[in-house]
Amino acid sequence: MIEIIKTRKSGESVIQERITDIEEDCWIHLTGPSSDEISSVSEITGIPEEYLYAALDEEERSRLEFEGEVTLIVVDIPEETSETTPYEYSTLPLGIMITEKYLVTVCLRENPLISGYLNDEFLKFSTFKRTRLLFLVLYKNSLMYLRYLRILDRKSGAIEINLQKSMKNRELIQLLNIEKSLVFFSTSLKGNEGVLEKILKFRPLRMYEEDTDLLEDVIIENTQAIEMANIYSSILSGMMDAFASVINNNMNQVMKLLASVTIVIAIPNIIASLFGMNVPLPMSDYPAAFPILLLLSFLLSSLLVIFMWRKNFL
Repeated sequence: MIEIIKTRKSGESVIQERITDIEEDCWIHLTGPSSDEISSVSEITGIPEEYLYAALDEEERSRLEFEGEVTLIVVDIPEETSETTPYEYSTLPLGIMITEKYLVTVCLRENPLISGYLNDEFLKFSTFKRTRLLFLVLYKNSLMYLRYLRILDRKSGAIEINLQKSMKNRELIQLLNIEKSLVFFSTSLKGNEGVLEKILKFRPLRMYEEDTDLLEDVIIENTQAIEMANIYSSILSGMMDAFASVINNNMNQVMKLLASVTIVIAIPNIIASLFGMNVPLPMSDYPAAFPILLLLSFLLSSLLVIFMWRKNFL
């Protein structure tokens, strides 16, 4: 699918319009494009097809390449996963290509980062300021990482409360899935950090002072996201280890209680078994033998319970 946005001046303000044909100073976004769409965009913009195909590989690493008038930037963006995957968040490559006349973005699936710009008519940007628009997209990408990280932190806190009262593995598995999302985020953010530092160092794009300031803000937000992901991951790992020990300890307590109950119940069973044998036994002809045996079983069991309680077996 191809979407084309172009900014037009209307008096002192600017408006974003959707257009059907590719024009100079427009933003072209490709979502899961076909080979025909890629060939068409490549022919019009002069961008090599291999650049356009770069972001369609989910395993594509973040990188910066520039050749002639074309600059390729591949970064990882966060996305919410489908219900078929155990983890809630993953990452997806986004390819951004800038030439002297066009800004082209390519992504395998629709994502809120780009759709937020394409569908929000109140979000103001200029497609002819391609470098500025690039940094705005990267800035929003860092903010999305921070937002999802806070969501994951709140979810892990809620799971922690449930885990304090549970002896099941379900909560631990949920924490493990959150940890997977944090690993995806941490790895992708570090890759994005390398790309941002290369942009600042090599300056493959025409940048004004405001663009440089915005890029530095992007780097700051990305660094903050990396630190948050590392902190949350460390806390989560420690929490999982601690609660795994708690679950084992709770299970040991239950097993100890069951063993103690079994021992206490064994005393009446032994007495009943002895006096239930078809052999001569003391008090076999005594009329009050049965109540006496019941009382004896109760007293012995009670003494055993008191002994276990004092020894902290119960």
